[in-house]
Amino acid sequence: MKLRSALLAAAVLALPVAAKAQPIAGMYIGLGAGMNFLQDEIVKPNTTLESPKLKAVFVNPGIAGIGSVGFGFGNGLRLEVEGNYNYNHLHKLEGTPFPTNAGGDNDEYGVMVNALYDFDIGLPFVFPYLGAGAGYEWTRWSGVHAYGTNFPAALHVGGSSSDGNFAYQGIAGLSFPVVWMPGLSFTADYRFLGTTGDNRFDATVTTRFPTTSVSSKIKVNNEFAHQVIFGIRYAFGVVPPPPPPAPAPVAAPAPAPARTYLVFFDWDRADLTDRARQIIGEAAEASRHVQYTRIEVNGYTDRSGTPQYNVRLSIRRANNVAAELVRDGVPRNVIDIHGYGETHPLVPTAPGVREPQNRRVEIILH
Repeated sequence: MKLRSALLAAAVLALPVAAKAQPIAGMYIGLGAGMNFLQDEIVKPNTTLESPKLKAVFVNPGIAGIGSVGFGFGNGLRLEVEGNYNYNHLHKLEGTPFPTNAGGDNDEYGVMVNALYDFDIGLPFVFPYLGAGAGYEWTRWSGVHAYGTNFPAALHVGGSSSDGNFAYQGIAGLSFPVVWMPGLSFTADYRFLGTTGDNRFDATVTTRFPTTSVSSKIKVNNEFAHQVIFGIRYAFGVVPPPPPPAPAPVAAPAPAPARTYLVFFDWDRADLTDRARQIIGEAAEASRHVQYTRIEVNGYTDRSGTPQYNVRLSIRRANNVAAELVRDGVPRNVIDIHGYGETHPLVPTAPGVREPQNRRVEIILH
């Protein structure tokens, strides 16, 4: 429970500075510190003691620290060399004749080679990773002492005595890349560290009834520790990702095409036929459903009259169409009226030709 809470807290604290996670490709270094929970150990003293075994109980948590140098292959796999230091204070030795009154220091130094793999789970701000390591751990007992209470007896481990064994560890952790410094990440690890053999320490056991003093070696069985470590890691050569491409310019929408309606007239006439009123009604209805800024009403004639007469005729035709549009609900202030006479014919003709296609009014919605 404590481990889950610690890892969750680290994740929450790192979220504001997270960036897109990327596998490490190249050299990196790391530093970390945290808590060391050392399990009880069995102490096997020499045969002059009444009890063949004692149990060493340590003060938890102690201190854990690591430093590492590694290389990432860019596909999630990493290899690293780690140096570590762990410390716990001895709380007591349980068992006859030393049930209480113990003290001293348990220091560990080690060198490990680790293989780790970063998992890309699709989150933009975190990489979980798993790993295992093997190496060598040196354990030193210094100032260790215990005083018996059932009868006068004392155990002293020489001022500083050390031994070493093959060691192994398992690692599970999370990394949180930092947005304002490419290559930098926060890390949070759980580690299980164990050794494979007994440690032997120089010791002296003294009794007073009768007075004896025996110097020999005591054996302490395999060490097992649980660690929670928080740290930082820096990968060399990481460049910030390129900025996202600028959005493509949005083209201005093309103006809507003009809607044009044609109203035709009999020769030399400006009055509206039933068919003309139907077309004008369609134009008025369309104006209520499309967006427009103005409506042009342009009158034309064929070339059968004089130019001056044809201009006047084209204006009468345009006015009649505009008036019908107003009756159909189109506001008068949006209508522009023009009379162009016999200019701009739909069908080019010679002068004097009565061409029905040219006797028209164009209604144009802009």
